[in-house]
Amino acid sequence: MDTKFREWQLAVERFCSDSAPDYGEVARLVAEIARDSADVTLRQAATQALPSLRSASAMLADRITTEAARRRLGVVCDVLHDLTTPRFGKRGLAPKSLTPEERHRKMLGLPLGCPLAPTEIHRAYKRAAKTAHPDTGGNAQAFLELSEARDALMKQR
Repeated sequence: MDTKFREWQLAVERFCSDSAPDYGEVARLVAEIARDSADVTLRQAATQALPSLRSASAMLADRITTEAARRRLGVVCDVLHDLTTPRFGKRGLAPKSLTPEERHRKMLGLPLGCPLAPTEIHRAYKRAAKTAHPDTGGNAQAFLELSEARDALMKQR
């Protein structure tokens, strides 16, 4: 389907760069995109652009109608560009799972990479327990998880 996206992108970019595109032909292309696209965002952008493009294809379309059609076609072009642009770096990767110690530190609001003194762990536990304790409107399960996190971090010391 990637080749289909590229074909659509080239055709839409050609229409966008044209000073006076044939909006009837543009509407047919966008209708095909709305019908055949597997991507929800692209299908939605094309569906929303169709009424403006069909209005602009009328013989007596005014300047405001053609500008609206051109803006809608620009949105379709942007979505196609996002779909066909290669992704670099780690943007598409799932976040790294935390180790149990990192998860416990995060629950207590402690920094991840440095050694901790028992007093720091206890102070962080007290601070987090103020909002998590059932008597102050917190959740009993969350409070128990905080206690387990404190105990696990204290045993590591």
